[in-house]
Amino acid sequence: MKKLTTLAMAVTTALMLTVSLAGCGSSGAPAASGSDTAAAADSTQTTEQSAAPESAQAEEAVSDDAESQASASDLDYVRGKGTLVVGITDFEPMDYKDESGEWIGFDADMAKAFAESLGVSVEFVEIDWDNKVLELDGKTIDCVWNGMTLTPEVTGSMECTRAYCNNAQVIVVPVAQADNFQEKSDLSQYNFAVEAGSAGEQQAISLEIPHTPVKAQSDALMEVAAGTSDAAIIDSLMAAAMVGEGTGYADLTYTIGLNDEEYGVGFRKGSDLAASLNDFFTASYQDGSMLEIAEKYGVQAAIVEQ
Repeated sequence: MKKLTTLAMAVTTALMLTVSLAGCGSSGAPAASGSDTAAAADSTQTTEQSAAPESAQAEEAVSDDAESQASASDLDYVRGKGTLVVGITDFEPMDYKDESGEWIGFDADMAKAFAESLGVSVEFVEIDWDNKVLELDGKTIDCVWNGMTLTPEVTGSMECTRAYCNNAQVIVVPVAQADNFQEKSDLSQYNFAVEAGSAGEQQAISLEIPHTPVKAQSDALMEVAAGTSDAAIIDSLMAAAMVGEGTGYADLTYTIGLNDEEYGVGFRKGSDLAASLNDFFTASYQDGSMLEIAEKYGVQAAIVEQ
């Protein structure tokens, strides 16, 4: 009898254990054993480890592509599109239009010759001088070639050529007022028109001269001719070509020079076109073609030996 009671208790315990296990698996899925759980974790870890190198390779490929684009040759870019786009303003004798509307001038003719040496055409685009760096970086133009003074600001934001032309900033006034503009110390009582972003504006700021920025140096001359400004500060090469007897501003003259400076051509920072143009300057100076163009526009005395 004692043995039967013990057997019955064992059967009852087995049945309760079976029910309990069935209750734990009520979702219909068999419960995972400890060994199954460990295997699943190992599988997930293996998948993540195999995906990690692929992700790293993809990121490296994107980085390499970006670096390749950043170091791409500007010379190849210009040759690829077949056009050298030159940013300019109306600035005689460097860049200005003839009677037919074609851009001419010392800088314009040199730019045409340089483009031809590259096997591309040239396109001239009038720009707001104060936005020249933005125009370059946005690739709306490929260079700034317009009697640009090599200031620290310019050389710090562009890839510039060496100097090719000497210049200075001079004061332009009505002939009748010339005697009043002979000393720097006497200038603070007058209002000057200057091109915004130009070397002339920098001189006005450094000398603490009252001034009004205008869009272009040609506009500064018009301000003086109209009497809305007492005087203007412009490039000496422009003053020599545009004011005085036999010019459109016969009643204006230029007086004192404010500084000495040099012109260069600016490209996008890091551009290999600057070195190419330096080579072209050397070749054109040595074969006489640079001086021939300079004589055509009366700037031969300002040319820097290459």
